[in-house]
Amino acid sequence: MAAVTTNLRIAVRFLTAKKRSMLMSLAGIVFGVGFFIVTQAQTSGFEDFFIKTILGTNGAIRIEDKFQDTIYAMSAAGHDANASKFLVSAREGRKYIEGVEDPELLMQALKEFQNVSGASMVVRGSVVADSSFKNDTAQVYGIRLENHLAVSDLEHQISRGSLEDYRSTPTGVLLGSVLASRLQVSVGDSLILRAGDQQRRYRVSAIYETGVSDIDKVRIYMHLGEARSLLKKTTGASFIQVALFDKDRAPQDAAQMENVFRHGAQGWQEREKTWLEVFRALRVSSALTVSTIILISGLGMFNTLAMIVMEKTKEIAILRSMGYTRRDISHIFIWQGTIVLIIGTVLGWAFGAGVTYGVSKLPIRIRGIFTTDSFVVAWSIWHYVAATVTAAIVVMTASLIPARRAAKLEPGDIIRGTSQ
Repeated sequence: MAAVTTNLRIAVRFLTAKKRSMLMSLAGIVFGVGFFIVTQAQTSGFEDFFIKTILGTNGAIRIEDKFQDTIYAMSAAGHDANASKFLVSAREGRKYIEGVEDPELLMQALKEFQNVSGASMVVRGSVVADSSFKNDTAQVYGIRLENHLAVSDLEHQISRGSLEDYRSTPTGVLLGSVLASRLQVSVGDSLILRAGDQQRRYRVSAIYETGVSDIDKVRIYMHLGEARSLLKKTTGASFIQVALFDKDRAPQDAAQMENVFRHGAQGWQEREKTWLEVFRALRVSSALTVSTIILISGLGMFNTLAMIVMEKTKEIAILRSMGYTRRDISHIFIWQGTIVLIIGTVLGWAFGAGVTYGVSKLPIRIRGIFTTDSFVVAWSIWHYVAATVTAAIVVMTASLIPARRAAKLEPGDIIRGTSQ
């Protein structure tokens, strides 16, 4: 313990001999660690917000389209007429039958899945929406409100009107905000929906906003029975939307549902694979970019420590003459890197946390794949861990080479002036 304390004191004294250079390296580590944390918090925050929006709109799993395995067959008999004759069949692919034939049975069976928190059958169809201003194409989603509230955030997405009015109005509909703006209708107005030879008038009970413009400009929610009548789909369902307690288990649960129900089941990870890959690429790209600040600081530290080794050769010779081993000399220089690393990372954490908090308060208007009026950040201990590990690798690598060089110096060589 005494040796460690002595080595640490010598390391501090060597560091103070190059205050300006060390402060520059320290500042680089502080800013590198801090900005690493900030960029990861931003990219992860927007990714988490996107996932929350998608889960609150389209659910964790969607079950749709019954499938049948198609087979091909070939004769196992040879050219010999006396050979045995039988057929060998094998699965070649799947034949999909649109929709869910018996949604009530599937919804009942879904209750047996421990991770399922809710399920809602949906009858979907294309319509033309006519208002006094213009007409536009749209998609009708027939739902049972209470079931759908259990698998979505629809209740919290209402921006105008109320769900109570929708509940009590058989001909009431819920319109997306973008579609309502295009049709120039508001709560209480009426519009005509046309599907094939069917044409009916409905009342706008409420307007919702999911934040996903592709949804808000086409989707119209109405009562399930009314949708069946308008679309002439008296049985079955287009799909079943499923919510999970643990959203990360969606791929495993979807695969199990496919095997049990013989219907296609797709988890949100597969459904939104493209956007998730984009967010992942942004996260890695920002981490690599910001890590260059730490790398440059590490190179600066390497140069500073190398200069210290050159300038402190006499001191090193004296220490070796006093009985210090090569290991002790090496530890002195490694301690210098460790001191800078500890101070830099602690200050970097504080800097990163402060900037992250400040960024979260900045106003920004985003409309597209989600809606937000401020920067979204994610607070995660792993961002701090990743920043610390990155800084540690760079700084300790920069310290190790000068430390090994200092450890190789021999007192006799230094006195004779032949040290390398």
